[in-house]
Amino acid sequence: MTIQLEGERLDGAYSIAAVEAALRWLAGRKDGEPLRFLRYAIEDPASESAAALACLVRPTASMTAATPEVRALAVWGVILDGIGKIGSTTESRRRNALHAAFRLGRVRWRSTLDDRFTQLKSLPRVFGDPPPTTTTPMHKAWRRAVSDKLSPCLARNLALLAHDGEAWRPYVEIARASAEAEEPTRSPCRRAPSSGAQPVYLERLLVAVEMRRRTVYRRLTVRDVVACEDGVDRYRAHASTGWTGDLAPIPVKAIFGCRVGTSPGVRPGDPHVVNLLFPKPLGDGERHEFISLACDDDLEEERHWINVDVDHHGIAPGVVDGEGRVTGGLSISVTFDDCVPEACWWYAEQTEYERLVRPPAGDRHLLEIRSGVVEHTFLAPCQPREGYGIAFRWPRS
Repeated sequence: MTIQLEGERLDGAYSIAAVEAALRWLAGRKDGEPLRFLRYAIEDPASESAAALACLVRPTASMTAATPEVRALAVWGVILDGIGKIGSTTESRRRNALHAAFRLGRVRWRSTLDDRFTQLKSLPRVFGDPPPTTTTPMHKAWRRAVSDKLSPCLARNLALLAHDGEAWRPYVEIARASAEAEEPTRSPCRRAPSSGAQPVYLERLLVAVEMRRRTVYRRLTVRDVVACEDGVDRYRAHASTGWTGDLAPIPVKAIFGCRVGTSPGVRPGDPHVVNLLFPKPLGDGERHEFISLACDDDLEEERHWINVDVDHHGIAPGVVDGEGRVTGGLSISVTFDDCVPEACWWYAEQTEYERLVRPPAGDRHLLEIRSGVVEHTFLAPCQPREGYGIAFRWPRS
């Protein structure tokens, strides 16, 4: 497909000037993040947001089956991708001005654009040393960035994407990854585990769940652990909730790199503990990968989430390679049969009550179900003594 520039028009439909005006309107909002207004523009065609952002959201019509939330994420991902290509270093004036304008990063940004630019004065070396006494350099960097770089880039991309609904998918993931990376964690560093924590740190944890109706049928787990002390020879497994502790019907099977063993409970009468035993004890810092499968044909409990309890030293930040493979961190996927939830979302470090509350439309925690599968990779590290997972809301009977 050939795209031609004709003055300020691109592909006969997308005006660079119109894109710039939409970006300026978006950055000038005092009462919310840009993603919120993009979603409003899609959900309510008669709204002020729709009139101001039409040139940005109209191309998402090529995503014929996508929800407004996903369409808004797609546009936001295109904007984020464009911003990421402006400036060669993190000290770029233009990039920092764009970050302030669109409220990016783990910063409590103020309401007006000028107030946000005032916050940039504290950046060392970026806008001069000593720092400027006014926001003039920030406004100048913003004008150049949005006029000379970002608007032409977006106009070209939007013209292409308007003809290919599938091409939006990488941008949806860019938006989701950015939102999760910017979410503040309750602890900025690796938290100390409890005294009874398992002495391993997980470099990678992949959880693949198969549902039957509204219950969990199978849970395949791949673990890549690092021993945190010498002599680590096992991993304590959590069996399906239907297991009573009887030794005959143990619902955990060893698939690779381990074998199943049991040990008595802590107190007399407690259920036996299921252990995944390693071929040999690990030394401090030594790695080991193993795979297990938990299944229970008799389990009838209706499930409202798939949870991972961090009862060890934590899980590394999520890493996805260029081919989409998860090479680090926690990733959960859930495959449904003909009974599909009406909504799915990911949660982190919440109580059981909090994780059951469906996020509002457009929230970054909401997940798209594709061909009966929902999945999420946690980009931030998972802390000891916390829970992480995917929650569902089932249709009313």
